[in-house]
Amino acid sequence: MLNFIYYPVSFILWCWHWVFGHVFGESSGFAWAFAVVFLVFTLRAILFKPFVGQVRSMRKMQEFAPELQKIKKKYANDKQRQAQEMQKLQSEHGVNPLGGCLPMLVQIPVFIGLFHVLRSFKPGWGEVYFFDAQGVESFVNAKLFGANLSTFITMPENELAAFATERSSVLLVSIPLMILASIGTHFTARHSVARQTQAAADNPQTAIMNKLTLYLFPIGVLVGGLFFPIAILLYWLSNNSWTLGQQYVVYHRIDREEEQKKVEATTQRQALAPKPGAKPAVKPRPGQKPQPRKPAGTQSTGTAKPAPTEAESDGSGSNGTAKPSTEIPGLSPDRSPGKKQGNKKRR
Repeated sequence: MLNFIYYPVSFILWCWHWVFGHVFGESSGFAWAFAVVFLVFTLRAILFKPFVGQVRSMRKMQEFAPELQKIKKKYANDKQRQAQEMQKLQSEHGVNPLGGCLPMLVQIPVFIGLFHVLRSFKPGWGEVYFFDAQGVESFVNAKLFGANLSTFITMPENELAAFATERSSVLLVSIPLMILASIGTHFTARHSVARQTQAAADNPQTAIMNKLTLYLFPIGVLVGGLFFPIAILLYWLSNNSWTLGQQYVVYHRIDREEEQKKVEATTQRQALAPKPGAKPAVKPRPGQKPQPRKPAGTQSTGTAKPAPTEAESDGSGSNGTAKPSTEIPGLSPDRSPGKKQGNKKRR
């Protein structure tokens, strides 16, 4: 039914086993262990670009989160209109909420496929998907520190005997892997939670999810390790290790990009700002040509009036004719004609 998952997973596992089989030996437990680890690395390398898109989408959603809250309050009684407005806002900002779920949605079927393929590697079985009978027998005979990769702690004694493995050897390998996988799950979730904004962390639903990922999931890995084969524990540990390193690289890369954008925006504002002492450019009216900015310290270049000629200063006109005098003889120019000089009123 799920052969479209089992065949690709078994093919990638077969390819890496072929590579490491030439290094450690075909039936070496290290060859099979590294094949499982690099199966995870191959998958995560394919999903690297969607993961970067997921981080960018989360950043954008944090930026316009207040606008989403306004839409929720405005259309609290109209869920259909609320969903339409939220989708419209997300499309305007170029955010796809489903894009953030893609890496997780892809990992789940791969986990199920690997679990099924490994459980199919049993003594006496023939071909298993891309592995022939010889490949299956190689896996059954491979031991990692005395334990087969298909065995788990709670496996019945008769099945352990079929793999020629003792429970003490399984405990010796499984318990350290369980602890490391649980710690890796916790620190991966902790690194993601630390990137959240204060507004997102204060959200009650987000706070509940943070507690689940920080504490409940690691405990689940620790408890589930009792029933998971050693190969699945290797898968889980390598997956968490890759995720932790990938988060560190991608988050720092995006932080540098945003810091560079801020520096460029600041530099552009400073370049457009007027220089000290210079008047800001006057915005031209419609149809008017913009005037160049004048340097500081220069005076206005208005049209200067011509200096009066000698004839004009003497009272003559420009055509050489003298202007008629308006002065009254015997009267000082500073006195009004109503009062004659030297006359006193007699009683």
